[in-house]
This record gives sequence, C-alpha cells and structure tokens, in this order.
Amino acid sequence: MLARKLKYASGMRRGLLLLLVCAAGIPQVLAAQDARPVFKTSVERVTLSATVRTERGRPVTNLKPGDFQLYDSGQLRPITEMRTDPTPVSLGLLVDFSGSMDVAARRQVARDNVHELVELLTPGIDSAGLYVFDKGFRALQPMAPAPGNILAQFDGISRPFGATSLFDAIAETGRLLAEHGGTRRAVVALTDGSDNASRMTPAEVSGLASSIDVPVYVVIVISPFDRDGKTPIDEAGYARLFEGPLANLAHWTGGEIYAGVGPQETTRAAQQIVAELRQQYLIAFEPDRRPGWHPIELRTAKQNLVVRTRSGYIVRDASAR
Repeated sequence: MLARKLKYASGMRRGLLLLLVCAAGIPQVLAAQDARPVFKTSVERVTLSATVRTERGRPVTNLKPGDFQLYDSGQLRPITEMRTDPTPVSLGLLVDFSGSMDVAARRQVARDNVHELVELLTPGIDSAGLYVFDKGFRALQPMAPAPGNILAQFDGISRPFGATSLFDAIAETGRLLAEHGGTRRAVVALTDGSDNASRMTPAEVSGLASSIDVPVYVVIVISPFDRDGKTPIDEAGYARLFEGPLANLAHWTGGEIYAGVGPQETTRAAQQIVAELRQQYLIAFEPDRRPGWHPIELRTAKQNLVVRTRSGYIVRDASAR
C-alpha cells in the first residue's frame, strides 16, 4: 500500500514540484550564492548530465544533438557538444547515522542499500566514497576505485547519536564528489527523511548541487519493523516526503527520490540509479555571460519523452570579486 502511494505521489506531483521549486527557491539561491562554487565566465562551457525516458520509464539512449532543444533563460541555445560514450561512474554514498536511524533496524536496511549499489559498480573502473553524518560529517572512505573497503567501514561505525544535518551533509558530499572529477557522478543519500540541524536551506543546497552538476538521489530508509503491524507506519508522513524539500532537492538537481520499502524495491532503486548514470547524455553549451541565476530547460523534439537534468546555473559577477 505504501509503495503504491509513494509511486503515485512521485509520478503525479513531479511536474508541479519542479515548477514550485524553481519559482520559490530561486530568490533564496541568489541570496546565498556567495556560499557556492563560482562559475567562471571566461571561456568555460556549462555542462549538463541528462537522462531521457519514455512515459513508462524506459530509457531512451539513441538521441542526437538535433533531437534536443536547450533553453537558457528562455533563449534557445545551440548544443556545442554531446557525448553518450560510456565513462566510469562515481557515487558519493551518504548515510544518515543520526539517532533515529538506530530505530527499527533502519541501519541494516541502509547497509543493504549500500551493498546493492556497490555491487553494481565495475571493480577498479567505477569509483565510490562512503560518508556518514549526524550533526557532524565524516568521510569513512574518500572517493576511490570500487569496491574499496566500503562495507567494512560501514560495519565499523559506532552507535548512532545526535541530530540530523541532512542538507549540510548533502552539500559537503557534492563538493567532494565535484573535486574528485568525472562526468557520470551522483550523490546517493540514504536517510529516514528527518532533518533538524542543517544550517543550509533546501533551496541553497539545490543551488549548490545544480551549480556543480551533481545529481542527488535520495533513498528513504524504511525497515521491515516499520511495517510489522505492531507499530502503525506513518504512510501520510512518508508520502509527504515525496512532495517536500527532499523531493524538491532531488528533482531540481536532476536526481530522483525513492522509498526502500523492501528488498525488491531496494534492488530496483539501486539498479535504476546506476543505469541512469551509465545512460546519461553529457551536453555542453556556451553560457549566458550575465551575472545571476540562469534557469535551464531541456526538451526533446520527440513528444512523450521525459527529460531530467539540473535546473540552472549561476554566473558570478567578476567585478564583485
């Protein structure tokens, strides 16, 4: 029942969420742009990672540059380069280790998710890093060739404690992943969805991740004991996560939000995340030089295709530095 509700909420409300977050979040992003990496306005290009699927969710991998229409601040811009050739995948695995994750075996569910993701990476070619947070943030394994020592590091974490600074941790993981380099990269945040200690607002983190082109995938951790019938699961509460700040953050950065409501769903979410990264279109274009926030809209000439990419980029005023 929960899985059906969450799937419905994610699919039916997604278009509205994207419109709301772009309209409501941009002023906050502009107000906080000093805290984010600077886009240099000399000869650099803006790069986008984009996924294209049919309305039924099947990947579309045979499009050409002429099949896309790219609008930058409402102006149609030419695509200067597009790549679809396979390149290594890089995952920044961010695990919520606050006190609430020690309830109802959620920690084990998070580990199962990490295991599924790492198993899908190509040893020695793809990369992964493991980061954990409560009110603080720690890198248990910096970005390194997969599989590394991720599961052993996970098992060695001490008992969870403290509040949850979820959005701050996502921002820091995005920074580290961008420094690592690569093109097919993403932050995968595993959390029960609570956040009560972040200094950054969701709109600020969305702006940060968009400016460095790092998609954020959020996996809501729900354990079997949350659904054992002894303690009624808060279905309405979980459904609200699919129309709140976490969903906004995922969609605005070109990622997605999932609910890990069982082994099959856990496997399916991991497979879709890694498959999307491997099937991305890597698109480049020359940016608008005017300082400020520039919204991006990427469409296809073919109807009934769903395109997902980041929502914009920021150009910093060089005279203000």
